[in-house]
Amino acid sequence: MSDTTQTGPVLAADGTPLKRSLRRALRAQKMRALALIAPLLIFVLVAFIAPIADMLFRSVENQIVGNTLPMTVEELRDWDGTEVPDEQVFRALFFDLFLAAEAKEHTKLGSRLNYEQSGISSLFRTSGRDVGDIGEVFQDALTEIDPAFDEARFWYDMMSGGAEAEGNERLLSNQIGRLEVLEATNFSGDVDFVPGAAISDILPNTARAYAVFAAFTHFVDEDVVAEEEPWEAVYAALAIDLEDPATRAALAGYDGPGADVLRRAADAPLPPVDMKAAFIDSNKDWQRVGFWKVIKTYSPPYTTGYFLNAVDMEKTAEGIALRSADQRIYGILFQRTMFMSLMITFSCILLGYPVAWIMANLPARKANLLMILVLLPFWTSLLVRTSAWKVMLQQQGVINDTLVWLGLVANESRLVMINNQFGTIVAMTHILLPFMILPMYSVMQTIPPSYLRAAKSLGATNWTAFWRVYFPQSVPGIGAGSILVFILAIGYYITPEIVGGTTGTFISNRIAYHISTSLNWGLAAALGSILLAVVLILYWAYDKIVGIDNVKLGG
Repeated sequence: MSDTTQTGPVLAADGTPLKRSLRRALRAQKMRALALIAPLLIFVLVAFIAPIADMLFRSVENQIVGNTLPMTVEELRDWDGTEVPDEQVFRALFFDLFLAAEAKEHTKLGSRLNYEQSGISSLFRTSGRDVGDIGEVFQDALTEIDPAFDEARFWYDMMSGGAEAEGNERLLSNQIGRLEVLEATNFSGDVDFVPGAAISDILPNTARAYAVFAAFTHFVDEDVVAEEEPWEAVYAALAIDLEDPATRAALAGYDGPGADVLRRAADAPLPPVDMKAAFIDSNKDWQRVGFWKVIKTYSPPYTTGYFLNAVDMEKTAEGIALRSADQRIYGILFQRTMFMSLMITFSCILLGYPVAWIMANLPARKANLLMILVLLPFWTSLLVRTSAWKVMLQQQGVINDTLVWLGLVANESRLVMINNQFGTIVAMTHILLPFMILPMYSVMQTIPPSYLRAAKSLGATNWTAFWRVYFPQSVPGIGAGSILVFILAIGYYITPEIVGGTTGTFISNRIAYHISTSLNWGLAAALGSILLAVVLILYWAYDKIVGIDNVKLGG
């Protein structure tokens, strides 16, 4: 008998190496499994992960201040915060606010800062209306010197300079980037205006202001720049440039388009540029140092301000500080939410455990009938069930009328059971009770009755047999129901809103208020993030104490 030795790799039936064939088969199997669960993964990503990620981003996002007032924020960088900023800051504010008013963004900025300091919203709203009048003073003065300043074509020819404008496409592109409505626009240079290099060197403020006007006219208004008269801000920028002796000296040797007109304007008396006085005359609140501190404090693109507000603190120019006692509401709401959610959970356990035990020990026919009664509330609108409790619990309601009829309560001493914590706990216990009964019932069904009989046969009393044998086996159902009820309870806002009044509302009611009424989405996102963190911490604690593996829904 001869020995045969195999020298090469083991081959499959088709001649390929067996290892490669096995790897290919396993890879194909994994791809099929992934394809089966892909719809679920996409659904979880779109409906669960993405909204949470967006909420976390909104809770720290704060780009509106820097995007709307970029030059003002830059000028405020070295401001010490002890007195009202100087003229340079107000000049930057003028040009920033003029563009924001044209883009209808100044009211959004005012609303954002008004969350931090009451009164700023009206300040930006009124100043946005008046900023055109501030620049109109210089427009009238320049057109009086020479009517050419009133012609759109004159401005276009003068500012284009009739020469190559190296680097000025970037200037125009940067101005486009300031407009929030144009964030998705990719600048290609295909516009009918680019500032001239020579005129940009002599009149830098005017070139910048005209570039903003040209970008807005071309991209937003979709008009021809050469046919549109410049904004009042362009005239104000020219007045600022003509104040500089170096500019007047440079104009003496300038021979580009509009040179003679510019020299006449430089030699003529113009109104002094005092933007600080103009803004304060428009609204006295520009003298309030606190308003400027808020603008500087919330100028970074990301902020912790929303989270600080959510824990009754605030971000100031001096640092983090606790809010005044009359403004601390969120700590109270969080404590109330946790306390009432726990009370609702314990109430559901006390009421639901006997029902689940009866259902698990009744014959199947009677248990099914009782199950229908447990599920019956699901067939009724949540709003109807909550409104029914409002009718029953009020002072002239069914319960109080019954207590008075039985003589248990005097007519003039009717119980106050609505618009408080008691009303919320009662109504929500009724609404969430099925979510406690069903997990406990599913677990109790799996407990063999023979265990209790065996315990009794060994001498245990009914209570001992229940407490030492039956109850420990039902704890996983209690755990599952408790987690379900507690998480549902802390997120409810319809029932507390209807029956809770001022003392029975949850933090979720405040989140809903900021989302739908005050539109302070950043604060709502911060409150939601904190609530999510609290739930995760409690879930972790439950896992450490009880063990999440012991939670069962049956089986």
